[in-house]
This record gives sequence, structure tokens and C-alpha cells, in this order.
Amino acid sequence: MEAFLVSTAIVGLAEIGDKTQILSLVLAARFQRPLPIIFGILCATILNHAAAGFAGAFFGSLFDGPWMRWVLGLSFLSVAVWALFPDRFEPGTAGRRFGPFLTTLIAFFLAEIGDKTQIATIGLAARFAEFTPVVIGTTLGMMLANVPVVLIGNKAAGRLPLRAIRIAAAIAFAALGVLTLIG
Repeated sequence: MEAFLVSTAIVGLAEIGDKTQILSLVLAARFQRPLPIIFGILCATILNHAAAGFAGAFFGSLFDGPWMRWVLGLSFLSVAVWALFPDRFEPGTAGRRFGPFLTTLIAFFLAEIGDKTQIATIGLAARFAEFTPVVIGTTLGMMLANVPVVLIGNKAAGRLPLRAIRIAAAIAFAALGVLTLIG
């Protein structure tokens, strides 16, 4: 249960102001069809985070003891610093020819590759050595952060204290890093 709750909270916080959240706004404005966009986000996140969770569980089983603790601790601290800087999203040419679901699925999957939430999923799966609760938790965190953006759109996005949220995410990642380093 701890792996699920920590994964949900960490990724939910880290996702706020992330490029995929900005992508949610762009897609919502472009297609104005929230359901296919939400399902596209869900499917892309499950695929991406399952791969990341598998990688984290695999590499977590290879490295044991102090090596793993140092790698994970420093990774979480690195993501903490990364979380302090806002992401930018440049809308591409993907458009209406694929429809809202397929466009969202492809765009989200590609945008998540190497993203801080994917790196966090790898680290969390390695740290907790629990694939399913971590992937479900990180997926839920992504959905909690992105679905309201799709549903509410630009109205609420301008009112969110993004800087404070980025700082809270950085603190959460830093705390995970320090806790991992001290065992």
C-alpha cells in the first residue's frame, strides 16, 4: 500500500506544470472532446509506466545493497532539482487526421519518454520492488493531474500556483532521495 500511495503522490505532484500537462491543454483546446483525450492519456500512461516499472523492477533486482541505495537516492535528488524548472511544450503538427484518441495516445507516449515522471516510475519500482502498486499509483497520479486539465481547460490552468507546486514536488523527491540514502 505504501508503494501505491507514495507513487500516486509523487507523480501527481511532479506532473503539475509538466509538458504532458501542457499537452493536455493543447489537445483539449484542439479537439474539444474530453473522453477520447482522457482515454488516450490513460492508455499511453499505462504503456509507458508499465515499461518504466518493468525497467525499475528489473534493474532493482540486479543491483542490491548500498549501490542501489546510492543510485536511487541520487536519482531522486536529481529529479528534485529537475522538478524546480518548468517544462515547455511546443505543439507539433500531429493533428486531426488521427483523431483525438490516437493523437493523444501517440503524443503522450512519446512525451513521457525520458520525462521526470517516467524516471520517477523507474526509481519507485526499483525502490519498492513492487511493480503493480507502483505502476497503478503512478498512472493514477498522472490521471489525477491531467484529467482536470482536460475537463476544465484553460480556465483553471492560469490560476494554479505552479511555482509552489513545483517546489512541493521537488521537496517530495528530495525527501525520497534523502530517505533512500540514509536507508
